[in-house]
Amino acid sequence: MTSRAAAGRYARALFDVSKSEGADLQRVERELSGFAEIIAGNDLLHRVLTNPAVPAPKKRAAVEQLIDRVGGLLGPVSKLLLMLAERDRLAILPDLVEGYRSRLRDHLKIVRAEVVTAAPLAADRVDALREGLARATGRQVQLDTRVDEAIVGGAVARLGSTVFDGSITRQLEKMKETLVSAAE
Repeated sequence: MTSRAAAGRYARALFDVSKSEGADLQRVERELSGFAEIIAGNDLLHRVLTNPAVPAPKKRAAVEQLIDRVGGLLGPVSKLLLMLAERDRLAILPDLVEGYRSRLRDHLKIVRAEVVTAAPLAADRVDALREGLARATGRQVQLDTRVDEAIVGGAVARLGSTVFDGSITRQLEKMKETLVSAAE
């Protein structure tokens, strides 16, 4: 099993257990991602906890100390972190966090979208895009905007795995394809 698949399974299990125990699902995400950031932010700690040569009992002891220092972690989060340490699976923590976030967004009916434009958008245009995408999907939209001058003009919107390419660059490519196929 790939580490991404394993992370997905752990994320699903954490979400299901947290939900069945009535835990604050958003707090679970904050605690899990915060713990992952602590590990990622300390190079020595990251190397020790993800190194297969370090015995699992030592990793568990280190995670126990971290949990004690952080303090107040919800039961499902601390149990999962200890289990990952025992099974020497702490390396999958970043993928697990992303998998949990994805499940949480689905549960909260939130979809992520990205809009790429050639020039920065005004705040009112971003709000209008967010509202339009929310009406189209029937979900709340977390909208990220990015500027890429290479698209010349227009916009490229990514909503989940769907891409809406309304860029001038793409329109020019379509014209070129039409002209080349007509010339043949």
